[in-house]
Amino acid sequence: MPHLQRFTPHVQSYMESLANIRRKIDALDARMVKLLAERAKIAQAVGRIKGGKGIYRPEREAQVLRRVSELNARNRGPMPAAGVRRIYTEIMSACRALEDLLAVAYLGPQGTYSQEAAIRHFGGSIDTRSCTNIDEVFKAVETGATGYGVVPVENSTEGAIGRTLDLLLTTPARVCGEIMLPVRQNLMSKAKNRAAIKKVYSHTQSLAQCQHWLTRNLPNAERIAVVSNAEAALLASRDAKAGAIASKTAAELYKLNLLARNIQDEARNTTRFLVLSREDVAPSGRDKTSLILSTRNVPGAIHDLLAPLAKNGVSMTRLESRPAKTGLWEYVFYIDIEGHAQDATVARALAAIERKASFVK
Repeated sequence: MPHLQRFTPHVQSYMESLANIRRKIDALDARMVKLLAERAKIAQAVGRIKGGKGIYRPEREAQVLRRVSELNARNRGPMPAAGVRRIYTEIMSACRALEDLLAVAYLGPQGTYSQEAAIRHFGGSIDTRSCTNIDEVFKAVETGATGYGVVPVENSTEGAIGRTLDLLLTTPARVCGEIMLPVRQNLMSKAKNRAAIKKVYSHTQSLAQCQHWLTRNLPNAERIAVVSNAEAALLASRDAKAGAIASKTAAELYKLNLLARNIQDEARNTTRFLVLSREDVAPSGRDKTSLILSTRNVPGAIHDLLAPLAKNGVSMTRLESRPAKTGLWEYVFYIDIEGHAQDATVARALAAIERKASFVK
């Protein structure tokens, strides 16, 4: 005999209300899918006009992301701006893939923060190419093996990545974007608990970012630096007495137990990545320009070199010095400024700097 279920008026009203809400969501989804299809067709038309060239335009995508963030704020949407940008990054990535998959080189192997940064910037519809070291990422872009490359340049806790700065000095590649990635370090291992861990693998920077935690929690474990965090996870997957400091993605990829989460000493630990390409980027309306400068070693030389920035109202956001490779105690200076090189104020400042500097890139 079939079972008859009776609902109280209150429950009946609740279920009818829920059903109405779900019908509204279904209707909205239908409209969104139709609009996405229209957007994709228009993106294809743009691709045909371009003749298959310039599928990825960093400045245009930056403008789109800013605009949708502003629209979300204007409409007082409950979704955070970062969530809206993430959705639109994936929409643009999927539309790009209708024309061609972007090839993007990153510091591998799979599961590194560099790969995470690449996907965050370009979206998931890309062809990621793992490289064994930073030099290989630069080479992939320079030779045209990939259209783009993603390399770490500095960490908020441990400072600049020296190898990246050295290669920027000599590469013909250009910087066409940056990614600020919050870094959450995690301890992982095949072991079930920390007591079994006798050694910990990780990248030099990650070991430094977690040194206080390691001293408190694994004081007797040997710390071994390797080329990347994902490489550390791979090594730990082969040794039951080893641990690794890496991302949660690496733990999933190499089937390791997460023994401790967010072990970085600085809670707001962030790594900045640069996006490399062979092409210059047009202004987006909110840009940065990266410079490498050198000057004669005389009193007041640095002041004279930077004075045109202040005179033209150009804000400097970063200054880093690094020894030149001449062995003569000479230095080069890595500077980030606000604005695009084509902006009138920036162009005037750069022209004045070029007259004073012994080297400008």
